[in-house]
Amino acid sequence: MVKLNKIYTRTGDDGTTGLGTGERRLKSDLRVDAYGTVDEANACIGMARVHTAQTYQAIDAMLSRIQNDLFDLGADLAVPDDGKPLGYEPLRIIAAQTGRIEKDIDLLNKDLQPLRSFVLNGGTPAAAALHLARTVARRAERLMVALAQDPREHVNRDALRYINRVSDFLFVAARAVNDNGNADVLWVPGKNR
Repeated sequence: MVKLNKIYTRTGDDGTTGLGTGERRLKSDLRVDAYGTVDEANACIGMARVHTAQTYQAIDAMLSRIQNDLFDLGADLAVPDDGKPLGYEPLRIIAAQTGRIEKDIDLLNKDLQPLRSFVLNGGTPAAAALHLARTVARRAERLMVALAQDPREHVNRDALRYINRVSDFLFVAARAVNDNGNADVLWVPGKNR
């Protein structure tokens, strides 16, 4: 159980933060940037839920589960697997979490209008907020992929699959709240030439 009694500790005043292993890293470190961006995506989903809570209860419940999982993902990233004993079992994203999102995507996708063009970020307020969350989740994914390319770092493969699927889910959910795609704002190539 997490217990936070004191919000400020002054330990980060030097521009560093502590990983779950106890190691100190610069706040600009790629790992810290990755899990910070996961947190940012989570905050964007929270803003989207302001628009889904009353009208789209099923989607809102899916988003609630994803928000909790994104905290799991942040915990996963904050405890790098460097092979050293920790004295505890670190929290890791597992394949079942990705599988659950895939089922949610399939459920929402079955009622969507087929895409005729790329979709612009917009439509209803809920859709616009979900699209914003999607773009932040994609940024988190890019940072995680960059981190995984560093031979000194390790990123859980299930975590990479999970964040990729979160973005997919947010795209489908945005279309679902846009009247199942009927209210999507479509890109018209060269429209304003």
